[in-house]
Amino acid sequence: MKKIISYILVFILISCQTISNEKDNTTMSIATKSSNKKRILFVTSNAHFYGDSDIESTNHFPEIIFAYEEFIKEGFQVDFVSPNGGEIAVGYIYSSDTITKKYLYDASFMDKLQHTKSPIQIDYTNYAAVYYTGGGSAMFTVPESKEIKEISMNIYEKNNGIISAICHGTAGIIDLQKEDGSFLISSKNITGFPDVFENKKASYYQEFPFSIQEKAIENGGVFKFSKDGWDNYYLQDDRIITGQDPTSASIVAKKVIETIRNQTIY
Repeated sequence: MKKIISYILVFILISCQTISNEKDNTTMSIATKSSNKKRILFVTSNAHFYGDSDIESTNHFPEIIFAYEEFIKEGFQVDFVSPNGGEIAVGYIYSSDTITKKYLYDASFMDKLQHTKSPIQIDYTNYAAVYYTGGGSAMFTVPESKEIKEISMNIYEKNNGIISAICHGTAGIIDLQKEDGSFLISSKNITGFPDVFENKKASYYQEFPFSIQEKAIENGGVFKFSKDGWDNYYLQDDRIITGQDPTSASIVAKKVIETIRNQTIY
């Protein structure tokens, strides 16, 4: 009789341990997925010049830091990727601005810009959203990067993630294609830096591979913009969020965060 009772007790203990392990595994799985929800990938450009010219170009520092600030405040982690990895050029730096000063003298942050990740270092399963930063450099190296495109579309389609862009950063998303071959922006409301604010006669513009506005329309996008400009204009169409110019960086980041939090864990 004692042996039977012992066997029963052992069986109960093993069953309890199995259930406990299953719960632990489930908890770990949920925790892992939750942590994925807390990571954002910033796409930057390696270009230091406008095309083949000797006109210097840069990534737009305020468009990086004002979005970065919003994500960090809300507990998100941010990684930086560029087509070639390594150092990127930054500009449009207004050192009198408080937030600019904060990051300009943050050695750890600036080190991330000195050592951006290369596409091969990126595991798309870790990210809930992509944010394409702007500046003149965004017109080069990023739009033609097959590796960046693949990462972004995997985040969008396989992670149920978000694609976002600011100003000239929109140049990086207008050629993105879904698995069925259709353009991501087809029939979607998007914005970016419009032609009306470009100096088309300037030397820098002559180096552009395309007009963001024209290419967006060509690929089926519904391109809209604020004629006033510099007024925080942005558009959200489902999981695509775009801002017109630098003033939209914060609001685009906030809308990305809001959309992530409204989603269920994938």
